[in-house]
Amino acid sequence: MEYIYAAILLHKAGQKIDEANVKKVLEAASLKVDENRVKALVAALQGVNIDEAMQKAQSVSVAAAAPAAAGQAGEHKAEKKEEKKQDDKKSEEQAAAGLGALFG
Repeated sequence: MEYIYAAILLHKAGQKIDEANVKKVLEAASLKVDENRVKALVAALQGVNIDEAMQKAQSVSVAAAAPAAAGQAGEHKAEKKEEKKQDDKKSEEQAAAGLGALFG
């Protein structure tokens, strides 16, 4: 994952994503550099529009988060209904206790 982060950092800084620059970033982060992984990363990113790829990744993560958020909202509503039922039951019990004192 750190190799991808190095490439993104270089891209954001406007630097060329090549083996030497990726190595420099990783070494600056005090990471042990695997030459084969650096070469594979640089080769895999040849011809890739990184901005476009990042936008696609963001839209996929937003779409995946939407159903999860909807499910959480449903759970929240169910919890509120349960709390309201408990509150109603408590008020009924309190009212009954007050009436008992009148006739006690």
